[in-house]
Amino acid sequence: MLQERRDSNTSKFQVSEFILMGFPGIHGWQHWLSLPLALLYLLALSANILILIIINKEAALHQPMYYFLGILAVVDMGLATTIMPKILAILWFNAKTISLPECFAQMYAIHCCVAMESGIFVCMAIDRYVAICRPLRYPSIITESFVFKATVFMALRNSLCPISVPVLAAQRHYCSRNQIEHCLCSNLGVTSLSCDDWKINSINQLLLGWALMGSDLGLIILSYALILHSVLKLNSTEAASKALSTCSSHLILILFFYTAVIVISITHSAGMRVPLIPALLNVLHNVIPPSLNPIVYALKNKELRQGLYKVIRMGIKRN
Repeated sequence: MLQERRDSNTSKFQVSEFILMGFPGIHGWQHWLSLPLALLYLLALSANILILIIINKEAALHQPMYYFLGILAVVDMGLATTIMPKILAILWFNAKTISLPECFAQMYAIHCCVAMESGIFVCMAIDRYVAICRPLRYPSIITESFVFKATVFMALRNSLCPISVPVLAAQRHYCSRNQIEHCLCSNLGVTSLSCDDWKINSINQLLLGWALMGSDLGLIILSYALILHSVLKLNSTEAASKALSTCSSHLILILFFYTAVIVISITHSAGMRVPLIPALLNVLHNVIPPSLNPIVYALKNKELRQGLYKVIRMGIKRN
């Protein structure tokens, strides 16, 4: 009788906050990770801000492709900022507690930014497809109006669809456990702490991933398959090489982004046995692409490099 009463009291109790434990298995020395993570975060912010300055200053870069790159820079900074300040607070100040509303808000922001980045990659793939396969129609198809409409559509799609993730997570009952073996509020990491059935959260996560990321990846593969088919038909080796070089930086970023997503999905099934690997990959996936994207574009894109040199020379002259 007494045991039943204790179980009843426990089931009615709702925790008011979660505790983010950090990286599982290395709590004793995880603070050493703060330096490389902080440097990656600073690199992501500074490099993407520099990209925005270059695009704004250089009139030659006021083109749809660079507008999409500028939007990607903003999304990248948002993605890194959704998690890094809290992670650094955990590692530096041991500020592990996070309220339920803050946790669900972070969960939503992560899903929005990742989906938005995937959507921008689709827009950039379409831009490259039209530029290479339909070059004469490019000025009439890929206009500033197209950039605006595509961005608004992606913003609406990627802000409305992930709403189900925090809503369903908030409907779970968290009655006993509140320690998250992670340094961010991942959907399945949080809902696995609930006392009731959370299969609906897992199913929703899977369907959302296939609906958004799967469809985006399918469109990107189709775009580049058509580009490759068009390039192979070119008689000029120089023209084919030039066409492929314009896509190389985009392909590098896409391969890294989606490979990381796939690896995280696969390693999540092994999370109970090797919890550190999916946790670390999850964090790195949110901070490495924002750091890597502007560097890859700056190295591979001639116009962007020239704009960078001009901005640097202007800064030197002012000093």
